[in-house]
Amino acid sequence: MNEVTVSPKFQVVIPKTARESLRVKPGQKFRVLAYDNQLIFIPVRPIQEARGSLKGIDTDVRREED
Repeated sequence: MNEVTVSPKFQVVIPKTARESLRVKPGQKFRVLAYDNQLIFIPVRPIQEARGSLKGIDTDVRREED
């Protein structure tokens, strides 16, 4: 496990192994959640990246008839 140090400006450097395995790019944005005494970083991705990710899903919606 890698450790990071918080700078006086409250900045951290993401270790190289984590950056490479998660494919973090310079300028990439993350949402930060504080949960159960942890910080969780969630990458913000363009909605276009989700296109085709649900290929084959049944889109027929059955509704109750009145």
